[in-house]
Amino acid sequence: MAEFTSPFVQRIAAGQNAVLLEDPVKSRCVNHRAGSGLVCVANSGNDCNPARYRVYGKANIAIPTGGTVGAISLGLSLNGEVLQTSLATVTPAAVENFFNVSFEEIVCAGKCQVNLAITNPNTQAIEVENLTLIVEREC
Repeated sequence: MAEFTSPFVQRIAAGQNAVLLEDPVKSRCVNHRAGSGLVCVANSGNDCNPARYRVYGKANIAIPTGGTVGAISLGLSLNGEVLQTSLATVTPAAVENFFNVSFEEIVCAGKCQVNLAITNPNTQAIEVENLTLIVEREC
């Protein structure tokens, strides 16, 4: 299991990844450079069977001052593409109104490594705080 966090408020531009600042729990099959938004998962086995990971993400999200009030989302990207099933959406009534969102996905890594990221899929910037990403190998 690996855990990555970013406790501080960060503004994420539309279509960009959140930055993960800390690696409280490390794993030999899950790689991350502190300050990066990408997490790399691999199949460390010698066989052709893919490694299966359970990926859990949670954060508080809000519309920043100057943004347009409406529905906002946060999601998991797999090799740069947002997984639509991971989208966690809220509709704040005002800017700077934080809501907690979370998602859980199953991801497989075959012979090639897989890059994961927490992404802002919206057309406007959002604020994210107390971000946590947990990646746990199941088999």
